[in-house]
Amino acid sequence: MALQVGDKAPDFKLNSSELKEVSLSDFAGKKVVLHFFPLAFTGVCTTQLCTMRDNFGYYEGLNAQVLGVSVDSPFALAKFKEEQAYQFPLLSDFNKETAAAYGALYQDFVLGLKGVAKRSAFVIDEEGKVVYAEVLEDAGNLPDFAAINKVVAG
Repeated sequence: MALQVGDKAPDFKLNSSELKEVSLSDFAGKKVVLHFFPLAFTGVCTTQLCTMRDNFGYYEGLNAQVLGVSVDSPFALAKFKEEQAYQFPLLSDFNKETAAAYGALYQDFVLGLKGVAKRSAFVIDEEGKVVYAEVLEDAGNLPDFAAINKVVAG
């Protein structure tokens, strides 16, 4: 089951596209805008992350850290980040533990793929509590960016 507003956000340790370990606890005292996306280099995922890229200054000004997470390898994410000029970390949940902990994992996806992150967005407050949670069953849909912005702005 997906996390709900008011839940404590599970901590995680994932490798970034720069091959550095990143954990949620690294951002204690900041809001975290956590975006799970199914697969790098796909159309809707690119739109999702480009929207975050293009609004990055907004989040930065509100003491909020944007993070993107998928089950892709850190190497694929590094190329994706480079091609799209994302200025926030992309994290590899290759072992699918974090997406599962957040209730954001497709058991079965398209093309017979199994264990792919569901498109979802979470906002975690400075104390590590979930203040926004949106898990989409249809990977063709995008998160509600206006609602995310409103929650981050407080």
